[in-house]
Amino acid sequence: MIRTLRVTRSSAVKSRTQAFNTLWGVMIGAPSPLRDELVVLTKENARESLPSPAPETCELLTLAAEPERMLIAGTKTALRDLAQRWKALDDGIKTLNKQIEALVKHAAPELLELPGVGVEIAGQFLITAGDNPDRIHSEAAFAKLCGVAPQPASSGRTTGRHRLSRSGDRAANSALYIVTIVRMRHHQPTRDYFERRLAEGRTKREIIRCVKRYIACEIHRISHPQSASEPGSNPFHGPLDKHRSIERTVQHGALVVGEGKGVELLPQ
Repeated sequence: MIRTLRVTRSSAVKSRTQAFNTLWGVMIGAPSPLRDELVVLTKENARESLPSPAPETCELLTLAAEPERMLIAGTKTALRDLAQRWKALDDGIKTLNKQIEALVKHAAPELLELPGVGVEIAGQFLITAGDNPDRIHSEAAFAKLCGVAPQPASSGRTTGRHRLSRSGDRAANSALYIVTIVRMRHHQPTRDYFERRLAEGRTKREIIRCVKRYIACEIHRISHPQSASEPGSNPFHGPLDKHRSIERTVQHGALVVGEGKGVELLPQ
């Protein structure tokens, strides 16, 4: 259900953007008296005022003898129709937003409590998990599906390096990236972790990949509580394979992940 509504909303958003761009183009190309009257309107004012004034006549051929009046009447007709289309799409999007928000809050209220996760992001994670139930048998499988599983890139001169994964659900990967950027800007534990790992010589891209991997672990624990509670299914239970990019230490605090053995715990 959430997926269907999100697909409908995405289509409506694209159509609304196209309608507004067309509307703005017609306004800019309108005759000078009409253009000077309209360009001072804000976006919200234009949404309310443009659909209301009717053109001089809908029978444009009756003004064939007066080209200037016919041009203004035709432009007003086009502006009115475009504004009505834009307003109808905008109202439909707002209705869909309310429906999606209600469904997401009902399906996974815990997701919305995570730092940086809103209705749009949580909806995407629910779609990813719901479309691939057979593939998500563990936390590592969910990370692989989201495209944040480590890809070894070591050579004879380097060890413990990992490259960017380009597989998996790219929409889910994009959602993880957005959450990561929000946390790096507004979540103090993540900011402290970023500064510390940066001082250790890690690049910004490597640190972002580490944080994305940890966020995927958080999402999996909430969206799949049963599989997450099984020993060995995620980093919080049982030993990890030595080739995993995240490990846990036996200390108290909030888990923060890194590549290789560079895992640290931030004090709560």
